[in-house]
Amino acid sequence: MERRFFGIVTLVDRAKSNSVPERERYASSVSATLVSPTKPKHASSGGSGLGELWRVIVLNDNHNTFDGVARALAAVLPGIGFDVGMNLATEIDRTGQAIVWSGHRELAELYWSQLETRGLTMAPLEA
Repeated sequence: MERRFFGIVTLVDRAKSNSVPERERYASSVSATLVSPTKPKHASSGGSGLGELWRVIVLNDNHNTFDGVARALAAVLPGIGFDVGMNLATEIDRTGQAIVWSGHRELAELYWSQLETRGLTMAPLEA
């Protein structure tokens, strides 16, 4: 006789099937182990930077226009439209720099490279 329970297959001896109630017979042939989920580990400061948020920072310069900065930001960064790009361009002009995106290192490197290719003056990536 074959029984299935949550994908676990157990074989029950036919000779026992008449002498022991089915529920007890089945329960004695199945064992379970509970496993608690693990928490993700984050890198501590001074580590490789995995798990930390990396910041993409655009610096002010004398050769990019507000319109050009806004269009580059809108073209490269997800969720940034032209109007938000103009607000960031204003912040860059007013303060000398702005954090335009933060997140995982690989994406930060990609966005940093794409913005630099479009002519923006970039600060080194920071974690």
